[in-house]
Amino acid sequence: MGQNVCAQVLRGGGVASWAHTQREALVHAQVEGWAEIEFGRAELGDVRRRERLIQVASALGRRPEASIPEAANGDEAALKGMYRFFDNHCVEYEAILKSHVEATRDRLRVVDTVLAIQDSTEVYWTHGAEGLGSLRASKGNHEGCLVHTTMALTPERVPLGLLQQQLWQRLGASRQGDHAQRPIEEKESRKWLSSLEAVCEARAACPTTHFVSVGDREADVYDLFLVPRPVGVDLLVRAMSDRRVAHPQQKLWAQVAASAVGASVTVQVRPRDDRPARQAQLNVRWQRVTLQPPKNRAAEKLPEVQLWAVLAQEKAPPAGASPIEWMLLTTLPIEGPQDALRCLDWYACRWSIEVWHKVLKSGCQIEARELQTADRLFRCLAVYSVVAWYVLYATMLARDIPDQPCTLLLDDDQWQALYCIVHGVARPPDEPPSLRQAIRWIAKLGGFLGRKGDGEPGTKSLWDMALMFRALRPGLAF
Repeated sequence: MGQNVCAQVLRGGGVASWAHTQREALVHAQVEGWAEIEFGRAELGDVRRRERLIQVASALGRRPEASIPEAANGDEAALKGMYRFFDNHCVEYEAILKSHVEATRDRLRVVDTVLAIQDSTEVYWTHGAEGLGSLRASKGNHEGCLVHTTMALTPERVPLGLLQQQLWQRLGASRQGDHAQRPIEEKESRKWLSSLEAVCEARAACPTTHFVSVGDREADVYDLFLVPRPVGVDLLVRAMSDRRVAHPQQKLWAQVAASAVGASVTVQVRPRDDRPARQAQLNVRWQRVTLQPPKNRAAEKLPEVQLWAVLAQEKAPPAGASPIEWMLLTTLPIEGPQDALRCLDWYACRWSIEVWHKVLKSGCQIEARELQTADRLFRCLAVYSVVAWYVLYATMLARDIPDQPCTLLLDDDQWQALYCIVHGVARPPDEPPSLRQAIRWIAKLGGFLGRKGDGEPGTKSLWDMALMFRALRPGLAF
């Protein structure tokens, strides 16, 4: 499925027809232009604004790490057009993203299962801008906004696009004292319900696709489990609270931990500042549970919720290391080890939204943009959000169909320049190299060693690509 998905990722179509025209479909999409596909349906009140949006996205996509003047590549008219677009009060942030969401849904119609992974991030603009709210966090008191993004991902980790993006600011004083008593409509946690609503809308538009909304511990909100869902939409959430269950003495963790071990699995633990990478062996248990409403909401007479719980615990963590432990709550039926392990694998896919954040901030340099007003920055954020998806998609494309020609992503001038500089020759071969080979050459120019244990290059290689081609041929822009 993963290979077919990549062949369809830029345009919709039937599985059978796409399976036999994989390369042709991608080449056609490359020639036609990804920005045209993503923004060609934008309703901005004037067709000229849509055309400008496509031009702006194309320029920023070719050089995602560049400043806006650099992305214009010396074209003064193009630069003025970019600034006018971001300053246009008739262009709404939501309208920019709506066209991409529609293009995303087109791609979802040919996929059996979609993971709607989501997460929030704080976007800081250290230069400030008129109309920005204040964000108080570990970075200090800066101006910015909060962004909650829902991305559609295949179980093979191919990103198909954004399903929704919520943006808000904290403009007033904090009300932490009465947080528990406030309705969810007045809390930031309403973002999880809004995301689920977007997933349900996507299901209505893609009636043969199964959607699984995936959230981290912050999504462990009782109201989320109460939201009516259509057939074909499920929840997969990591538990934060040791909730009350329909058991006379035990809570959630104790009830599931008392179950027999039903499976074992070895996982690769990613390194963090406080721990090195390692392999961990996990014992996996699962059980049907009935969650009780929160005690502090007894007056609301909320119903009980029946879910499946999957508990994965590390068997023998290294001395001094915190053991790996996941408690997942899901509406997916768990009928055996395969179902439980699939839930763990699908939850692990949530990491892709963290990678998207990294591409948006470190690759596209969204926090370095200086546009003087919040509205301009938000329009810029909408465009770069889709550019960041495209960079992430291109990386996964190279991993998913590595043997396809690199002309799926690079034009002839680009791969020929790359070949000549890497091999120290003046004349390239007639046939282009594979996607995998081209991406690895680009990464090596940026310091990737390509040793046996290094794996494949990541998303940074894609924005390094722009830097490389600027150095090789200043007139070219990827």
